[in-house]
Amino acid sequence: MDDGTSGRASREPATRVLDAGALRALAHPLRVQIYDILSQYGPQTSSSLAALTGESSGATSYHLRALARQDLIREVPGRGTARERWWERPIGGVELSAPEAARTPAGRAAMQVVMTETLNRRHQQLMAWVATAMDTEPEEWREGSIISSGTARLTAAQLAGLTRRIQTIIDETVDTYRDQQGEDVRPVTIRSDVFPLPPEGA
Repeated sequence: MDDGTSGRASREPATRVLDAGALRALAHPLRVQIYDILSQYGPQTSSSLAALTGESSGATSYHLRALARQDLIREVPGRGTARERWWERPIGGVELSAPEAARTPAGRAAMQVVMTETLNRRHQQLMAWVATAMDTEPEEWREGSIISSGTARLTAAQLAGLTRRIQTIIDETVDTYRDQQGEDVRPVTIRSDVFPLPPEGA
């Protein structure tokens, strides 16, 4: 997941590998959406999440509690009231490819749901940017963004080295600017898709 889904900078907490129970708790489209919003936009209440997702606050509250039971999210200390609780995602990476969960059909199914819903949401955000950026975004934000791809012929070791270098840059940026505030500051998603293509003719 975004905003710390694998790897870490030197000051980051260790990456959490989700066990089967946590994956099952997350394996619901609305829970993935809630978890992603907390990752990208920071602390929210059930009411603010209801406004962002189009669901009722009762539904978002129910799913927040389910996520909290697996320590996927937590209450924000010292913020909110008994009637309006604030929730956040703990800092640190999350690894969705869990070896423990992959040993059972139910675990693999939960993992597939979480990964599919997460990638669908990210793709929707990318396509929304492509569709609206030219008409709605200031030039400095358009010029500072990039959608790019390239193809190289690598060994497995070279591929691993490349992904480590990319992840280091992402981790350092997140660690440095995660809590930055200011009038001209906004959330920015940082994506890296690096994977081998099928062999020629496959």
